[in-house]
Amino acid sequence: MHALAAVAPLAAVILTLVLGRSSRTAAIAGIAVLVPLIVFVFPTPWPVIGRAAVEWAPVVTEVILVLAGGILFAEAGRFTGNQQRITDWVTNSLGTGVVPVLAIVHGFTPLTESLTGYGVGAALAVPLLLGLGLPGKQAAIVGLLGLCAVPWGSMGPGTLIASHLSGVDFDALGVTTAIFNVVVFVAVGVTAALLVAAPGHRAGSVLAAIGSALALSLAVFGANVLIGTAPAGAIGGLTVLALHIGLRAVRGGRVRMAASVARAFIPYAIVLCGMLAATAAFALAGSGSGPAGSAGAEPAGARSAGEGVAQAILTSPALWLFVATGVLLALHRDALRGAVRSAAGTWLRVAPATVLFVALGALMGVSGMTEALAGMLARLGAGYPFFLPLFASLIGFITGSNSGANALGAGAQTDVARALGLDVPLAIGAHNAAAATAMMASPARVELATSLARVPDERGSVQRLLLLQLGVISLVMGGLSFLLL
Repeated sequence: MHALAAVAPLAAVILTLVLGRSSRTAAIAGIAVLVPLIVFVFPTPWPVIGRAAVEWAPVVTEVILVLAGGILFAEAGRFTGNQQRITDWVTNSLGTGVVPVLAIVHGFTPLTESLTGYGVGAALAVPLLLGLGLPGKQAAIVGLLGLCAVPWGSMGPGTLIASHLSGVDFDALGVTTAIFNVVVFVAVGVTAALLVAAPGHRAGSVLAAIGSALALSLAVFGANVLIGTAPAGAIGGLTVLALHIGLRAVRGGRVRMAASVARAFIPYAIVLCGMLAATAAFALAGSGSGPAGSAGAEPAGARSAGEGVAQAILTSPALWLFVATGVLLALHRDALRGAVRSAAGTWLRVAPATVLFVALGALMGVSGMTEALAGMLARLGAGYPFFLPLFASLIGFITGSNSGANALGAGAQTDVARALGLDVPLAIGAHNAAAATAMMASPARVELATSLARVPDERGSVQRLLLLQLGVISLVMGGLSFLLL
């Protein structure tokens, strides 16, 4: 009975989306169904809800700021002409057709998403795809397909959460996640190739997509094993992007970069280098810090709290997105008003839906609904490994956040895996990869991409196609999970 009641908020969200309503309306519908359930069926004391709100507040705040920074960054690039200069360079360097699209899906977007997170990679990719000549609907879909390396997004905080809740080593979890994520890399590449390939060239385009996907899979897996999980997605994306450009040069293509193009990349360099430098600096400071209590030092607790705040700010993608955008708009002041006005309109459409979905997922977790759903799946016994990724995808779809999905579901999935005697690192790797895959079909992400692609009326059809792909990926991943577990 409890498990069936726990399904109701999810059913309300899905039904609302099927009826063509906005993601904000769908989230409100889910919360409206959830509220009486946490009063009568899953009674949750107000202090518990209050503590959950306090715990989730920093995450929600960062999501809001990163979305704002990413949208403003993208709009500033559009209004200043930077996006067009980069697009022209990509076209000239990689040609036209499926190659530059695969370079964006398997290279540029995973690179930027791994260093920023929260769907910013898609926000930056959509304008590039529009500049390549893709229609708005195709640009929105392909931009979202690039969210294929989300477990490593923003240097992997979601994966780190799953590591803590499951007890699996962070880097070991990165390796098992990379195994299951091969399915995602191949699927998004094939879908992108079929969308943009000309009739008669689809077979070759699909083969190119598979080759590109396998290159990304090997690069991400190798980086996880040899370097570590946190930078693995960025290293993989950068490797594939360089590979596509290098292969173009080997085939006789001209790969040159004018000074104006190099300047157009400066904002990207600020974001990427700022994130990497800040992360590396704090990592070195942590490894090289001496024992607490030296003469004249402030209390360890106060120092730790201060350092924690400083680290959260300086390593946040939001900071570097705003810094890079500020530098760009300072040099192009005539674009300031248009970029800010356009970004504000998009943010006001996207941010509320994102916050509502995180709230819905958090309330389901704190009330015990998520555990009830996992318990229902545990009764499947030997069939549970097949349904594990499907359950993870559902949680990821609802929360719209890999961090949120892992915070809500990784602990429950771990308990079920241990109770059934399954390999926990592999089980949580499957959960992590599947939950992250749902980001590309998340209603808030779809609303963001269609808004940036200037086709908000196509949101429903884009959502349906991505949900179909999510279903296929989840089923294939379920089969792989069943075989391995």
